[in-house]
Formats: sequence, structure tokens, C-alpha cells
Amino acid sequence: MSIKLENVGIAVRDIEATIDFFTELGLTVLGRDTVSGEWADTAVGLDGNHAKIAVLQTPDGLGRIELFEYIHPDAVETTPTLPNEIGMHRIAFSVDDIDAALAIAARHGYFPLRGVADYEGIYKLTYLRGPSDILLMFAQSLSTPES
Repeated sequence: MSIKLENVGIAVRDIEATIDFFTELGLTVLGRDTVSGEWADTAVGLDGNHAKIAVLQTPDGLGRIELFEYIHPDAVETTPTLPNEIGMHRIAFSVDDIDAALAIAARHGYFPLRGVADYEGIYKLTYLRGPSDILLMFAQSLSTPES
């Protein structure tokens, strides 16, 4: 048996605002749709499942996220997870310019939880809350590639 990570799915409050944020960071929309029907109910395990979806891909082509905004049943608001809580935690992105990534986030109203850390001169990294309180990590390598 072979296995491959397909994507990480995230329920969001506003799919358009979330797509705007991630595309400005450099992700590309691969597809969009509205899903419903018996197959969607069966796959997700919710009766009357009806949602707007979008699949976005990182520029390297290796990472994908699937965003979904529920039309029915109503989305359920939850308290955002804390970094030490068990369960789905965060999405981590390697960036080549953390300051540029943070400038994009700031234009959308999102800021680091507590500044930018320098991990032993190897990485600069930070956590922030993005659209729908998604916990994100940006990490910039400080090492120079071997020639």
C-alpha cells in the first residue's frame, strides 16, 4: 500500500477573504466548487452537507490546503486552539522573507502572537492567527545554501 498526503482541510468563516489572504502569500487556487448531495453527506458524515470549497497549492507544488465554508449545516464557532492543546495545531510555511510574509499578513489584519523568534541563528519563526483564527507558522531559514 502506498500513501500520500493529499491536503489539509480547514473550515473557514469567509472563503473569499481566506482565499485572498493565501493567494497573496503565493498559493494558487487549483479549483473551486460547491458540494452537496448524498455522496458529500456520506464522505463527511453530515446530513444535508452543503459547502463552498477551494483547493490551494503552494508554489513548489507539494503542499495543498482545502478550504470549506459551510452553507448547511451552520458552521459551529469554537475557541481557537492554543499552541499547547491536543489536536489540529497549525499550518507551517517556509518563507524566504519572513518580513514580507508578515507585511502581507498585516495588510489582512493578522499579526504575530508575540514577535519573531531567532532559533539559534538557524531560523527566524513566528506564530500568528490568520483567517478564521487559523494558527499559522512562518519560518525563514537563516542558513545559506551550500554551493
